[in-house]
Amino acid sequence: MEHRRTRRFTLHLPLSVVRSGVEQTSLAGHTRNISSTGVLFTTENEPPVTGSIEYVISLNQDETRPVNLRCLGKVVRLERAANGRHGGAQAYHVAATLERYEFVRAQ
Repeated sequence: MEHRRTRRFTLHLPLSVVRSGVEQTSLAGHTRNISSTGVLFTTENEPPVTGSIEYVISLNQDETRPVNLRCLGKVVRLERAANGRHGGAQAYHVAATLERYEFVRAQ
C-alpha cells in the first residue's frame, strides 16, 4: 500500500545540479520521478548529502526557447544504483526536496 503524501510522476528529464550549499558545481543527471515536494534523480557523481542544493530540470529541449525549472531543495537520501553503473560509470540515486522553484525561459 502506498503511503506517500503526494503523487509521483515518472519523468525522465535532463537535470543538472548547479549549486551545493554555497559552492557552485556542475553535476549532470536525469530525473526518475517528480512530485510536488521532491525529485528522485540519477547522476554519475556523488553530491554532498548535507545542506541545500540548486538544480535545474530541462522541460522542453526541442523548442527554440527551452523552458527550465530552477529548483531549491535539500538532499534527503543518497544511494548507489542497484546495478552499480550508469552510462559506464558509478551511478547514484539522489532524493531531494523541492522547496522553491521558478520557471526560466532560455534567452
